[in-house]
This record gives sequence, structure tokens and C-alpha cells, in this order.
Amino acid sequence: MPTDLDRQEAWLSREELDNVRGRVPILYVAAVPVRVADNGDVTSVGLLLRASDTGTMERELIAGRVNYHERLRDALVRHLEKDLGPMALPSVPASPAPFTVAEFFPTPGVTPFHDPRQHAVALSFIVPVRGDCAPQHDALDLAWLTPEEAGETGLLAEMSGGHGALLRQALAHLGHSSV
Repeated sequence: MPTDLDRQEAWLSREELDNVRGRVPILYVAAVPVRVADNGDVTSVGLLLRASDTGTMERELIAGRVNYHERLRDALVRHLEKDLGPMALPSVPASPAPFTVAEFFPTPGVTPFHDPRQHAVALSFIVPVRGDCAPQHDALDLAWLTPEEAGETGLLAEMSGGHGALLRQALAHLGHSSV
């Protein structure tokens, strides 16, 4: 029996997506990958390095759209594996709950989050990964930093569009509010 996922018309073409982006908010997931010690303490935070559209190098969190008829859990796993590789082994709970909701606007300054392409709403999660991770897709590097290193002002400044603010919120949620 076919599902909605089997129908090509369930997906938007590039032109249709551009049209929708100008009219309605788009749902995203954002993930802060972490390594966790046996006692539950977060030992490191993973940050990607990508070249921006302008050619500058920027640190980023993992983020991407939720597809039509896709569960949030499946979208998280898909984006984590796309950026960290198929052996990342993310530990996404059966019923994930975001640590925050980030609302990105095309107009700078409305919130700390900015996306010039669209109004986007990102459900943001902290996700432990247990496996081997390597930068994939268009990521150039993956750095594992201690929570203290991840919270350094200089590093947060390398993160555009509000990803630094989102990382700061994740660190505070993990109990690293002094960063």
C-alpha cells in the first residue's frame, strides 16, 4: 500500500519551495550533538565548519527542514547522519522534546535568529551521539569542544544567523550557564 512518502507531488520543487518560503514559516529541527560520559555529564559539543555563501568560514549547528509526513525524530536522525555520517549513532528518544524553539526571521533584529531566505521555526534538541562521526555533505570539519570551549565569545562570534545564541542556550540548558 503506497504512503504519502511514495508520492512525488508530496515534495516541493525548488521554485515551489522558494514561493512557500516567502509566504509561510517553515519547520526545521536544529541539533546540538554532544558526547556524554557514563555518569551523564556532557564532555564535548560537536560543531561543524562550513563555507558560507559569501565564502567565509563559519561554525554551525546541525539543522534542516522537516519533510512532509516525516516524524521529528526521523528528521533529527536524518540530519545528524547527513552531517556526521551513518555511523554517528545518535541517541534520539522515542518522543524527543526540544530544549527551546528558535524563530528565525528574514528581517535582522526581530529575534537573535536570522535567516535571509525565510521565516523558519526550529525545534532545537541536544542529541548525544555514540558512534564515529566525520564531517559529511558540505561540512568541511567537525570539532569536538568542551562545553567551556564551545561557550567562548570568539567561537560564538564565528556562528552566524543566531547559531551562537542557540548554542549558548543549549549550554545553559545543560547547566553550563557560566559560559
